[in-house]
Amino acid sequence: MSRYDVVIVGTGHGGAQAAIALRQQGFEGSIQMIGRDPSPPYERPPLSKEYLAGEKPFERLLIRPVQFWADKQIGLTLGESVTRIDPEARELHLASGEQVGYVRLIWSGGGDARRLSCPGSHLDGLHAVRDRRDVDRLLEDLQAGIRNFVVVGGGYIGLEAASVLRKLGCSVTVVETQDRLLSRVAGEDLSNFFAEEHQRQGVALRLGAQVERLEGESRVEGVTLASGETIACDAVVAGIGIVPSVGPLIAAGAAGANGVDVSDTCHTSLEKVYAIGDCAAHANPYANGAVVRLESVQNAHDMANTVAKAICGDPQPYDAMPWFWSNQYDLRLQTAGLSIGHDATVLRGDPAERSFSVIYLRDGIVIAVDAVNRTKDYAQGGKLVKARAEVSPELLADTDVPLKEMR
Repeated sequence: MSRYDVVIVGTGHGGAQAAIALRQQGFEGSIQMIGRDPSPPYERPPLSKEYLAGEKPFERLLIRPVQFWADKQIGLTLGESVTRIDPEARELHLASGEQVGYVRLIWSGGGDARRLSCPGSHLDGLHAVRDRRDVDRLLEDLQAGIRNFVVVGGGYIGLEAASVLRKLGCSVTVVETQDRLLSRVAGEDLSNFFAEEHQRQGVALRLGAQVERLEGESRVEGVTLASGETIACDAVVAGIGIVPSVGPLIAAGAAGANGVDVSDTCHTSLEKVYAIGDCAAHANPYANGAVVRLESVQNAHDMANTVAKAICGDPQPYDAMPWFWSNQYDLRLQTAGLSIGHDATVLRGDPAERSFSVIYLRDGIVIAVDAVNRTKDYAQGGKLVKARAEVSPELLADTDVPLKEMR
């Protein structure tokens, strides 16, 4: 059995950055990365954007050239899953039957795409957008001439997929259980703007709609809603979130309900075991005291740096400002902060001009900014969020005054 100073489970953004940051911090011990994905570490966000659209080949998604990992003496075990953790012996049991020992363990397992569980969910033509293999299967359908899609889920992934499919000439219907798009992450101004934009681009919307079942014999031929309506289609893309991949951690005794709980230095309740990224539930200083999981590159990257510093003897609490982005058609949405618990919003600019911002306030303090094709507002608004700035709504709405002058 091999034993390493640090074993990193997960080869996405968090796992890759943890390994990189350890070397940058001067860590000289052995590092082994273990990932379910058969490909070397690559960027996930472009999968639903440039990669699906055929605008960026896979090689340009690699986080580092393949040789980088060998040069930095970082081992890669790819296409392998962890089935069990023995925290007392500090050993991992892999699906292949191999056992791997660790001194410290960094769990960056991310999550699995949440699947539809309704009748008919076994049919061919049902897709997710989580890893390269998911998107490659979707591309195979497109190359075979499939052009009639239903997208289930009106969040970032579903809407990004819908926008690319429309650009490729496909017929698209988006089905969302809530009464507006992006309801979990944005206010009504932004939701309404993106609903109107997708409809303008030819996307049909079914809001407040539940999927009852998928129709078809061997391949999906339609989606029947709880209302009784059946939407004919040749394929379905489910963008309905993820299920945190933490099973072995929880089975080993780690605390957690929605993911795995971590401290402000990303330590789990298991000795010498850290968790980062999508699966790590933490008390975020920008979340109004709430314990949250953040599914973003920023969170994975900054948590990885936090763990690397802790392992190298320089523990610092995780306090990075969350940020997100989404590309849909010619629109670039950039978000700084978290709008959790906001009690007021300010519309800055005119959505009709396709360049505006929505600023979120709580008790008069700026807590988040959504900027559409307005990069300066995103950058300058982020500084207001960091500063916990208290600014009047009237001033925030005045586009003649730059946000940087409002601190």
